[in-house]
Amino acid sequence: MPRPASALLPYAALLAATTIWASSFIVMKQALEAFDPIFILAVRMTVAALCLLPFLKLLRHVRYQAGDWKLLAFIVICEPGFYFLFEANALRFTSASQAGMVVAMLPLMVGAAARIALKEPLTRTASLGLVLAVAGVVWLSAAGAATENAPNPVLGNFLEFMAMVCATGYMVTARHLMSRYSPHFITGLQAVAGCVFYLPALALPSTPLPASLPLWPCLGVVYLGSVVTLVAYGSYNYGNSKLPAAQASAFTNLIPVFTLIMGVTLLNETLTLPQLAASALVIAGVFLPALRSAR
Repeated sequence: MPRPASALLPYAALLAATTIWASSFIVMKQALEAFDPIFILAVRMTVAALCLLPFLKLLRHVRYQAGDWKLLAFIVICEPGFYFLFEANALRFTSASQAGMVVAMLPLMVGAAARIALKEPLTRTASLGLVLAVAGVVWLSAAGAATENAPNPVLGNFLEFMAMVCATGYMVTARHLMSRYSPHFITGLQAVAGCVFYLPALALPSTPLPASLPLWPCLGVVYLGSVVTLVAYGSYNYGNSKLPAAQASAFTNLIPVFTLIMGVTLLNETLTLPQLAASALVIAGVFLPALRSAR
């Protein structure tokens, strides 16, 4: 018997989050042509915090539990703390497409961490889906050609990998805390902590401030702060609160596929037939557990 439409909402939320996150690679890459990474991150998190002001009343029912400050602090140190720092600098050295492909390692990392920390088992269907998705991403990477926007892809991809280490810590810990705190609270905490983390860095002599504010890069930073930081993270936190951490993180395998599609439409890149076939394999791997559980 088909499940009610409400049961599919977590999957829709995760799909929306991964689509928005994929777009962030392209927007961030373009913003880095005009601004320093620290400036982008400081403005991005400030925009996110300001967008949260009308929704503060949703947080009035939050009940803090003694001792949770350690886990909450760990979350914000991982993401937005070092995660954004690693990713912004990664995109200085590698292409948006290659960075998006590195993200495909995340489900395996989250699955392993969730099994250890949260005792979440991996079903055979979920394991098969992960294998298919990762195989598709490996194929996608092998079929892709080097781009001119990747002056040091080894360094850039390593920094993106370190960002995935931070994302793993965030996702698994957030999954644990969401039994006591709402996704809205976690999202808001990230935005406020991001301001505390990055705004003071603007005063450092090593942080160059822009001499001008071009329109499109500015709009890109606003998009990163409002849509990517709030809508994407809010959607992911909702889906992550309803599904096992490993299954929710499997949706991140769609990021390299969506990044390539956006590269074709927005940056005039091309997709070869092998890349299209690999993208189909990734999509099949991500949705296999969802289709299985919907029966």
